[in-house]
Amino acid sequence: MKTVLKIFTDGGARGNPGPGAAAFIAIKDGRIINKDSKYLGFTTNNEAEYHGVILALKWLLRSSLAASFTKISFFLDSELVTQQLEGNYKVKSENLKKLNLEVRVLVEKLETKDINFLSVAREKNKIADRLVNERLDENKD
Repeated sequence: MKTVLKIFTDGGARGNPGPGAAAFIAIKDGRIINKDSKYLGFTTNNEAEYHGVILALKWLLRSSLAASFTKISFFLDSELVTQQLEGNYKVKSENLKKLNLEVRVLVEKLETKDINFLSVAREKNKIADRLVNERLDENKD
């Protein structure tokens, strides 16, 4: 039996670049099993999107849950970041190269071999988006 974990991630920066935040929602069998968000400070939208994935991966490593899933699917509403993580687009920005490498290192540490990154419409990523905006609102000047 295949045990799948779905993780919806998001990131955003008001002003791009500007104040940014990242978030994720982890879903197993249709139920949210964890969620988190983080204020990032001054960043770009794409950097914040990467940080959403990194936040989720670090949670997975801390919780030791990854081994209990045969597949982990990440859902992002950033086509660019999704394609970069899947290896379909070249990463040109030095900042994004560092974040892309950090994701790859974290993925290597997971015991789950079947990990993929998929692009979804923004409407399908409302909870993670809401968490990003709540974190940004909490950190307004």
